[in-house]
Amino acid sequence: MIGLPRSVADALQTLTFTERSLAYLQIDARLTLVGAGGNLANYGLDAIAVGEQALGHAFFLEGLLPLEEAPYFVPSVELCGGRAADLHFYLDGECVFVVLLDVTAEREQKQRMQQKAYDMTLLQEKEALLNRRLEAANAALLATQRDLEASRAELMREHERVQRELAEAAFYVRSLLPAPMSQPFDIDWRFVPSTELGGDAFGYNWVDPDHFALYLLDVCGHGVGPSLLSIAVLHLLQAASLRNVDFRDPAQVLRALNETYQMQRGNDLYFTLWYGVYRPATRQLDYGCAGHPPAALIEAAGQAPKLLKAKGLPIGLMPGTAYGCERNVMPADTRLYLFSDGAYEVQRPDGTMMRYDELLALINAPAAGESDLDLVLRHLQRTRGNAALDDDFSIVRFMF
Repeated sequence: MIGLPRSVADALQTLTFTERSLAYLQIDARLTLVGAGGNLANYGLDAIAVGEQALGHAFFLEGLLPLEEAPYFVPSVELCGGRAADLHFYLDGECVFVVLLDVTAEREQKQRMQQKAYDMTLLQEKEALLNRRLEAANAALLATQRDLEASRAELMREHERVQRELAEAAFYVRSLLPAPMSQPFDIDWRFVPSTELGGDAFGYNWVDPDHFALYLLDVCGHGVGPSLLSIAVLHLLQAASLRNVDFRDPAQVLRALNETYQMQRGNDLYFTLWYGVYRPATRQLDYGCAGHPPAALIEAAGQAPKLLKAKGLPIGLMPGTAYGCERNVMPADTRLYLFSDGAYEVQRPDGTMMRYDELLALINAPAAGESDLDLVLRHLQRTRGNAALDDDFSIVRFMF
């Protein structure tokens, strides 16, 4: 580093590689990995190999490449295993260098500080209430102790009330999801929310008598804020209420949503979305994707799943983002699966992560007398070692 003594510069460089777990990917114009280095294992990228398609292992780059401007920076991206990293993009000739710097500690510190602030506010309110009671009653130590015990009981009741309200909120989110159907298509789904309110939502409905929309979204984070945003977007898609938008055109829908829900106007929340429109008369499926895991299409039993993906940033990251529309003709007896990352980003008790291709193998395996969706859910629970999952589990199967 210019201007610093060599010993100081070396120390700072060592600090970056160790404490920030620096790693990099070198990707050419064909999105092929031509180089990699650093602490790749920290980000679950230790299996990546030169010569492979980079997006096959690094789904978090979906929609970010090819690079439209450089240098480019995306802060605090959630990666496999609960890690978070700042992504720095640099152009070098025809190659893009993607540099990852671990910011998991900073993210967790921020969460701890927010929790401490909440705890402190609650404590101050309880302390103020107790002080008013003490001043009014002018009671002895025994009366003070009784007031404290009453306050603790009140806090417990308040906690139970909040838990009931959260459960009611989760029930409300589930009530907004469409019912499975058998005609004119066979549609089934499984939705298991995590222990916290999450941001998954999905739906399907007729745009007009000839066009059938299907979609699944995942808002970043957990809690009331992401849940409210997912409900708002779900209502909007179900009602097709974006002005001057043709809901038969996925590219228009994604572009309008991106302009409506910019994260700087919405508490830094963004979401991923897969949106498709199926026309039964021609068996044509048009679809677009905003940073969401690709849909999996199984055209025949035993045939490898076909991934329906399209380039596009998550909704809310950058105004003016353009989204594409891809097309696929659906053969008869086709199965199409939409899912959130909670359907495969599951951590085992030993700390390893379930892989995306494990989910593809599960949905492609014959279901011996049971629903393939139940088979996937039970596999995730066994993998986690617990019936309670860390993230919302959402998967929808369409049979056209």
